[in-house]
Amino acid sequence: MSQEHRYRVTVEWTGNTGAGTAGYEAYSRSHEIRTENESKRAIDGSSDPDFRGDAARWNPEELLVASLSACHKLWYLHLCADAGIVVTSYVDHAEGVMRVGGDGAGRFEQVTLRPRVTLAAGSDAEKARMLHASAHRKCFIANSVNFPVTSEPEIAAD
Repeated sequence: MSQEHRYRVTVEWTGNTGAGTAGYEAYSRSHEIRTENESKRAIDGSSDPDFRGDAARWNPEELLVASLSACHKLWYLHLCADAGIVVTSYVDHAEGVMRVGGDGAGRFEQVTLRPRVTLAAGSDAEKARMLHASAHRKCFIANSVNFPVTSEPEIAAD
C-alpha cells in the first residue's frame, strides 16, 4: 500500500539590503527556512561563500549532504534496533562533491558517508557493518537523488 507524505517549508529571502536585486553585488543571499510547526527553530540560510554567501549560515549544498547523512543514520539505527544490535555512538563525517561548469550550472557528482559507529559489547560487528547497505537501500533521500551515495563505515566496540 502506497502512502503519501507532504513536507511544507517556507524559504523567505531576508537579504534585501535596500536596492533589491539591482545588481549581482547589491543583495545578500540570506534567507530563513521555516516550517508550519512553530516549535521548530528557523534555519538561517545563505549561499556558499564562493557564491557571495554568508559562511555563518547553512547553504543548500550542506543541507543536501546533511539530509543524506541523517536519513541513512535514522534507517541504520532502526535496523540495528530491530536486529538486536546496540549502537552507543554514531558520528558521520559526510562529504559531497559538486562540480560547477563554465556556464555556472552545477550538480553533485557524489556524496560519501563516513559513519563511525560504536557498538555495545556483545553486538555483532559484521552484521552491523552489513546493515549499512540495507539502510542505504531504504533511505528516502538517497533514493531520490541522481548521483551515487556511498558509505565507508567504521565499526568499533565499547
